[in-house]
Amino acid sequence: MQSKLVTAALLGALAASPALAAPKDDAALAGFKGSFRDKNEATVERLEQSEAQRLCTQDGQKPLKPAQRKKIEAQATAAVVYPADGNYLGDWKEGEKIAQSGRGMQSSDPKGTAAGGNCYACHQLDKKEIAFGNIGPSLHNYGKLRGGPTPEMLKYTWAKVYNSHAFQACSVMPRFGAAGILTEKQLKDVMSLLLAPESPVNQ
Repeated sequence: MQSKLVTAALLGALAASPALAAPKDDAALAGFKGSFRDKNEATVERLEQSEAQRLCTQDGQKPLKPAQRKKIEAQATAAVVYPADGNYLGDWKEGEKIAQSGRGMQSSDPKGTAAGGNCYACHQLDKKEIAFGNIGPSLHNYGKLRGGPTPEMLKYTWAKVYNSHAFQACSVMPRFGAAGILTEKQLKDVMSLLLAPESPVNQ
């Protein structure tokens, strides 16, 4: 089953292709968007790019200027919404379920389907897991190698998961918080999976 991240990657690849990165006129862009339709959890509003996405896919993905990168990263950092209650950690067992799930935001998902993170599509987390991607770095021992859930590490990790553009302007990692993929509770559960000493990630 195609995951929401695969779908997002496909749309990103289409938008980044030379033929579509900088449409010659509005008619070309309208024709491209017109080929998509809302269906269940997959909506055409996802075709609308943020300023960062537009800059990162313009002109066939020519390298951004340093000033452009700094602007994207600064804007993303400033827009991170931290937990209102100051608590960053949830239930790592629920976080593991989220990491394993590729559900949500797909045309095959009924309305209201809770999205997953599908973290294993890009990262290794649990050393016992045999199926994982390598687009992103291994996250096994993420918390252990970084000294555990210190205040600084909690804030850093939250921002990274919330909007990876804060640290790498054209990151391909989904903006789980900024794009509304995961709820605050889900983000806390994923945070616990990454940082809790008892989590399988840190065993």
